[in-house]
Amino acid sequence: MTERKIKILMGLAAFLIVCSVSAFAMYQYQAREQYRLLDAFCERLQEERPDVEQTMLEIIKEKDVLRESETSGYLETFGYTPSDLGWNRGIFLKSAGAGLLTGGILLFCGFIYWRRNIFQRIRILTDDLEKMNQGDSVLLRKEAEGEFSKLQDEIYKTVTSLQQTRDYAVRAKNQFADHLSNIAHQLKTPVTSISLSLQMLQKTNSSKYILQIKRQLNRLKYLEEALLLLARIDAGTLVLKKGKTDVFTLLMLAADNLQELSVQYGVSIDVLKTEEADISADPEWTMEAVINLMKDCMEHSPEGGRVYCTYEKNPLYIQINIWDEGPGFPEEDIPYLFDRFFRGKNAKKDSIGIGLSIAREIIEMQDGVVRAYNRPQGGACFEIRMYQRE
Repeated sequence: MTERKIKILMGLAAFLIVCSVSAFAMYQYQAREQYRLLDAFCERLQEERPDVEQTMLEIIKEKDVLRESETSGYLETFGYTPSDLGWNRGIFLKSAGAGLLTGGILLFCGFIYWRRNIFQRIRILTDDLEKMNQGDSVLLRKEAEGEFSKLQDEIYKTVTSLQQTRDYAVRAKNQFADHLSNIAHQLKTPVTSISLSLQMLQKTNSSKYILQIKRQLNRLKYLEEALLLLARIDAGTLVLKKGKTDVFTLLMLAADNLQELSVQYGVSIDVLKTEEADISADPEWTMEAVINLMKDCMEHSPEGGRVYCTYEKNPLYIQINIWDEGPGFPEEDIPYLFDRFFRGKNAKKDSIGIGLSIAREIIEMQDGVVRAYNRPQGGACFEIRMYQRE
């Protein structure tokens, strides 16, 4: 039996009970009214005929005899009917009692059905929760509207949220283990190289090993700074001081910071100025993200090539494009380019695989998005969209 039918049944039972109680109340009122009429009649008779007072009292005392009398119809000869003096007591009481009894039975049946329905729904919900705790997927059951269905919805939402939190924690734990393994691998390479260079330096005293040690130490320093930055991002302690920042100035400063690397690779950076455009961002950290993207393009550009930077704005966002003249990204690498410690097929030998991940984290913390794709004309391209907030 559905919850709606149970409510109708219990409502009908309540209606019958109320009607029965009302009938009993009306009966009491009618009895008092009959008594008042008889009392008024006796008083008036005594006033008109004082000599019949004793006879009248004797007749009233013989009420049991009057009840058993089969004489009837005397008042009808004068035009009176039972409705003029009251209702039929027996029929009235039987009707009221039947209504009360029926209402009570319906109320009891409704309560039994309601109780059974509640226990059944609790059992179903308990079974579903047990299955969820065991990792099984359970579809939300369609229930009739009601307080219990609202409770069921909230329980399912809570359990689903807890499952998502658990899954996220498991993924985070696995990622943490993978990151530790990657970090250990990244640290092992320069440390081993430094150790070998020191051994060779002790034997040959050649300056080339000193340069190699310096290069590996610089790599360790960069790795340390990158890991600390990622740790601050994960912990939510990296504070970005947003302010009005000119896009052209930001790109030019980023290119200036790569002048030494530009000479080393033989790749130039061209920043094409168009219209005035400002973004709300932290200039230092946003420039750090842009430098990482420019650096990746430079590393994959042929000697003598160029890296181009353009920007444009619309009412929703400001878009920055950074692209090169290289062979582009391997298609199978594109979905994973911004993953931490990911090294694609064309990655440099000493690449760590953190720069692009840091760039994405910084941009997304400032209401922006970044994606990578291959241009139809050739070359790899990074597209940044910084959404404008009121």
